[in-house]
Amino acid sequence: MRGAVLHAPGDIRVEEVENPQITAPTDAVIRLAATCVCGSDLWPYRGIAPVEGPTPMGHEYVGVVEEVGSAVEHIKPGQFVVGSFATSDGTCEICLSGYPSSCVHRVFQSGTQAERARIPHADGTLVATPGMPDDDLVPSLLAASDVLGTGWFGAVAAEAGPGKTVAVVGDGAVGLLAVLAAKQLGAERIIAMSRHASRQKLASEFGATDIVTERGDEGVARVKELTGGLGAHSVVEAVGTQESMLQAVRSTRPGGHVGFVGVNHDVTLAGDELFFSQVHLHGGPAPVRQYLPHLIDLIWNREIHPGKVFDLDLPLDRAAEAYQAMDERRAIKALLRP
Repeated sequence: MRGAVLHAPGDIRVEEVENPQITAPTDAVIRLAATCVCGSDLWPYRGIAPVEGPTPMGHEYVGVVEEVGSAVEHIKPGQFVVGSFATSDGTCEICLSGYPSSCVHRVFQSGTQAERARIPHADGTLVATPGMPDDDLVPSLLAASDVLGTGWFGAVAAEAGPGKTVAVVGDGAVGLLAVLAAKQLGAERIIAMSRHASRQKLASEFGATDIVTERGDEGVARVKELTGGLGAHSVVEAVGTQESMLQAVRSTRPGGHVGFVGVNHDVTLAGDELFFSQVHLHGGPAPVRQYLPHLIDLIWNREIHPGKVFDLDLPLDRAAEAYQAMDERRAIKALLRP
């Protein structure tokens, strides 16, 4: 089958790779209907995260089940399914506490920028849709497998809700969908921090009430100006850099909450600043599987349209072009069709 493989920074090739096989009784093999490039894929693509030999890429996926292992009870061949970037058994104490992305048997999914993929712990990881989705729903269901679930967790971790002012640091797909999540959770005011007109427009469509173009200390000052000098009740950090994390913490009022879901790279927080900020910090790999049934229901009933974050739609064979477009910020998020 064909699959996208990263050979070195900037070197993505779609080539022949081995077909996935059932290797454990809890596995499933799915045929991908759609996959995509994630912002976190750009870290190794840019050479910021190490690339140790040819690496199959991709961890976001929707598709049709082709085969299941002998121990899989709930997922059936022929079902259209949505999964998570972190597989989970759904039965351990950590899963049952609401954090399947830290399951004791967790496997970080890879190799889904391909025609087929093996999904470990199929019963605990995959969620079947009510039926075969209409074509126009597929991008939104794909968004649920990572960026929507991650943005949702960012908003939940930041305790977005009625009466709250929420600020979102980062205007990539996760940040934009954190805006959507905050709106769904009932936030009164949503401040999107963005310098890009197309992303500002989508943020407003998803529910942003204010746009802040400044960054760093100037961005913090602007958020505080908008909130009577206090800072936001809830701040979602959706980038993962030192600047974005400090901007998030400093934009939060004392007693407020920061939900950090950007994959951290070389982020450090000074103990004294953290001590005197009096903010709550909660985040990490999003427990997407926890939210999937609800998110699929919202999408299936056409109450939300997270697939709008895909502004580039390409065949799998043009994966290199998709990576380049996202790296150069010419695309918010690129969808790939095997």
